[in-house]
This record gives sequence, structure tokens and C-alpha cells, in this order.
Amino acid sequence: MKPASRLSLLKPSPIRAITDGTPPGAIPLGLGEPTWALPEPARLALLRPAGPCGYVPHVGLPDLRKAVATFHGATVDEVLITTGSQGALFSLFQAWVEPGTKVLVPDPGFVAYPALARMAGAVPVTYPLSPDHFRLDAEALLQVLEATPDASAVLLNLPSNPTGGGGDLAALRRVAAACEARGLLLISDEVYRDLHFGVRPPGLRDVTDCGVVVSSVSKGWGAPGLRVGWAIGDPAWLTPARVVHGYAVTGTATPAQWAALALIEHSDAILAEARAAILERWEALATALNRELGQTVTPPDGTFYHFMPLPTEAHADPLAFALRLRDEAGVVAIPGLAFGEGGRGHLRLSFAATPEQLQEGIKRLAPYWKPRP
Repeated sequence: MKPASRLSLLKPSPIRAITDGTPPGAIPLGLGEPTWALPEPARLALLRPAGPCGYVPHVGLPDLRKAVATFHGATVDEVLITTGSQGALFSLFQAWVEPGTKVLVPDPGFVAYPALARMAGAVPVTYPLSPDHFRLDAEALLQVLEATPDASAVLLNLPSNPTGGGGDLAALRRVAAACEARGLLLISDEVYRDLHFGVRPPGLRDVTDCGVVVSSVSKGWGAPGLRVGWAIGDPAWLTPARVVHGYAVTGTATPAQWAALALIEHSDAILAEARAAILERWEALATALNRELGQTVTPPDGTFYHFMPLPTEAHADPLAFALRLRDEAGVVAIPGLAFGEGGRGHLRLSFAATPEQLQEGIKRLAPYWKPRP
């Protein structure tokens, strides 16, 4: 017996390669996972009184779709509830990406993007982010798009995992206009948009209603284990994706949708608390970097990631360096190379960890950044 040949195009996640071998007592700065408690409205929703737990429509619980639509300034018909944002991305790729075409993805960018393109039979083509702060660079993306006439989709991530960089309205307008003119599916993954430091970063719907926005309760609402996400866009884009999602999972778990509804109904308080939590953690990280390494850092546009420059000697083999940090220093962090060649010179630190873990983690990392005697 052999697995399907399509699996030969996929490789195990380098993130899991680092985190799966975590030794006891290691400081977890690897996974992008909130460490604060699941908000009370979701906990109470999961304690729903006795009664049926039935199926819901493939498109999602009606009240949840309405709440998501209100949050995004959309109509209910523009909302598809999915099993996490990954379920939305998978369904959109399977519905719209023709085998043999190209999909533009950011470099550095989330590891699932090129894998999803390959699973759809397409070829991922990378576009670079800005060289200063790893933000959306419209000129660079459009140059790649112009050189890729057989593109079928373009993927944005605002703010970015792993870099935390966002984009400005002018860049978004240029990219949206180019994709609309070519009839391309433009997807903006905005799962981190509400984890920001003061000013909410621009999103795709600020400039157009022609693309599709993907998000979830995993990050800003602090509930990755619920696996509830959504796609927002023209029903013409969503209807084929709904068919794929329905055959893949039937529908997102009903109790999880109850809890997600409660979270979104209390968004103002919950998102404010989440932003306070990441600000506290960012300040702990920034203080430790300054104390231990003399580094002065500024917060990202959003997310809970710090894209930290590696020592020059680590550039040749960032994975080996990250494994050394894990096994010798007892700190789990992800090499930027895991997210594409554009991230080779960096290490992604997740500051979703507790402030105490961040302080101890940087203390353990510091000797590996200092010149050897």
C-alpha cells in the first residue's frame, strides 16, 4: 500500500519538528497559542442546558453568521462559518485554484499557504515583503503578479505570521485593483488583525468588497481549540467553497459555534482584554531584550510575534541553531527559514507566553547572541 501521490508534495511542518521534541522545563516561545484563560462567555456557552446537539446548516449557525457579519460590516449572505480559518482557506483553494496554475503567497509567510496550494494541484509562487519591517510591499507583489500570467489566486496575511508586519491602505488598494482587473481570487488572512498595539491595522474590506477575508476566534478571542473560523466575501466566491467545506466536515461543531457566538457578542470587552494581555507580554519581552542584549525594539503592527534577527553565524543553518536553543538553552522558538527563504536571518519568538516565561526565555537565549570569547 502506498499513500496518494499528492502527499509527496507535502513535507512535515518544520514548526512541529521543533516543538514535538520539546524537553521538560523548556520555555515555550514557539507556538502561536494564547496563554490567557478562555473568556467566561465561551465557558458559560459550553455549559448550555440539556437538550439536543444537532446539525447546523453547512454555512453555519444563523445567529453566529449574523454576529460575524455585524462585526465585519458585512451582510449575512457574505459569511461562511468554517472549521477554523484553515478550513476556510482549504475550501477556497479547493473551490477556486485550478490544478497547474500558480498561487502567490508571502515570503516569509505561514507554512500552510504553500502546502494548501500544492494540495489543490497548484504551484506556490512567493512574493517578498518589505525589506525594512516585513510589511506588504505592493510594488514587489505586483512585479511577481505581472510575471505570473497563469496565477489563479493571491494570498495576503495582515498582520503577518511570522513577522507581525501589516500593510497600508495605498498598498492594499493597488493589490486589490490588480487582482480585480485580472479576475483573480484575493484572500486576506486577518486572524491577527485585532491583536494590535493602539491603531487597528488596515484590512482588505477597508478598500474593496471584491476579495475574501478569512479570520477566526483562535487569536484575538483566545480560543484556538474551538476551531471556529469564517470567510467574508461575495457569495459568488463563497458558494463553491461552502460545497467543499460541507463534504469535508459537514459543518463546524455545534457547541463550538455556540461558544464562538458568545465570544463575538462580547467582542468589545474580550478583544480589549486580549490586547492588554499581549501588551503586558510585549513589555516583558522588550524589557528582557534590553536588559540581556541591549536591544531596543518596537512592537509589531499586530500579532504576538517578534521576528528577531539571528546571529550572523546562525544564518547558514537556522534549523540547527533553533534545535540547539531548544536542547541546550531550553527555549523553543521557530527559525524564520521555516516560513520561507526570506526569513532565513530571523527567529520567530511567540510572546503569547506568560511574562515570567518571556523574561526567563530571553535570559537563557542571551548567551547565544553574545560573541564568544
